[in-house]
Amino acid sequence: MDDISLGALIGALIGLIMLSAFFSGSETALMTLNRYRLRHLAQQGRRAAILAQRLLERPDRLIGLILLGNNFVNVLASTLATLIFMRLFGEAGIAIAAGILTLTLLIFGEVAPKTMAALHPERIAWPAAYVYTGLQKVLGPLVWAVGLLSNGLLRLFGVRVTSARSHDISREELRTLLGEAGGLVSERYQAMLLGILDLEEARVEDIMVPRQEMGGIDLDSDWDDILRTIGSTPYSRLPVHRGGLEHIVGTVNLRHLLPIVQKGELTLKTLVKSVEAPFYVPEGASLHTQLLNFQREKKRMGLVVDEYGDILGLVTLEDILEEIVGEFTSQPTDECMGIQLQEDGSYLIEGQIPLREINKRLGTELPTDTANTLSGLILEQLQELPDVGVRLDMYGCTVEVTRIARKVVEQARLWSSLEHATELEP
Repeated sequence: MDDISLGALIGALIGLIMLSAFFSGSETALMTLNRYRLRHLAQQGRRAAILAQRLLERPDRLIGLILLGNNFVNVLASTLATLIFMRLFGEAGIAIAAGILTLTLLIFGEVAPKTMAALHPERIAWPAAYVYTGLQKVLGPLVWAVGLLSNGLLRLFGVRVTSARSHDISREELRTLLGEAGGLVSERYQAMLLGILDLEEARVEDIMVPRQEMGGIDLDSDWDDILRTIGSTPYSRLPVHRGGLEHIVGTVNLRHLLPIVQKGELTLKTLVKSVEAPFYVPEGASLHTQLLNFQREKKRMGLVVDEYGDILGLVTLEDILEEIVGEFTSQPTDECMGIQLQEDGSYLIEGQIPLREINKRLGTELPTDTANTLSGLILEQLQELPDVGVRLDMYGCTVEVTRIARKVVEQARLWSSLEHATELEP
């Protein structure tokens, strides 16, 4: 070593510090890569991404390789720094070398490269993937031996490094990713994707048309009344019954009646022949399951029944699709579906409007686990049928009953903030 010039030693030391920076920075870069972007780039055939993905499949071997190289470089750098400073300062150079090298490695070999790698991981990870792939082939046996010893030590603590780490994300994590997509995904598409995620949690009873609001054709009615019902309904499908909804015969697609009407052959007999068998839906079915059932059975409307087979309401394919894409209407949000914005900032809401619909349109957080409609929630909170004018504060909202009919709350006024409602109190 005494024959080597001081300049050569200093140059070698600088090179070792740069290698230390490479090992430290590349470790951070590879470990902070976005796994989903990495998988996407690998599927597209990008060579560096493929190599990086292979390296990360066994992180124990990759970390062993990096630390093996980093520690070797740091030990060698410490030896060279001691020689250099001993030549310059004698025995005192040992302490000087320890202090200066520690500070140098901390700044230039650790903090700076790791910060750079954390900010721009792909810039460092891609070239590092080629380097480590080559080093694994050269130092494979040594890395395997080090990994064997370290993995054996971890097993003593009940840690199995060979078990594959799952990178699957939950529904809530996917929600967060969609929320952070920013300009990459428009708000419209974000709302649709979130609507798809909600299909698994929502039930048909949350969006169904309740029994008391169901229309239909009563075959026991006068023929003129039946024709008026067919001619005035805004729907393309109607349930058909005899005397009441407890005696359902089936459903009829009014479009299928058009050829019969054009031929002048529409009679009670031809109407009955056009009736299709009823398609029943259990009230607890998720919207996701029901959407698949509609697709499999090629149906567009189902009658919702409880565990005893009693009719609770009906649900259509359009109802489920509206949970994803929004209402099939050009009306403003505050003027459709029984939710009307008032001049004082409150909303007049029909009592049978589903709570999910109110939460979606007004941004409220009314609970949907025990009651399905606003009327049901009010009755649940009060445990009795209230009088008109009764107000109650619940879940960040103030609700005032404005109309009672048929033993239910037919209409209520809602303020979405307690502070605003307090200002309106007399």
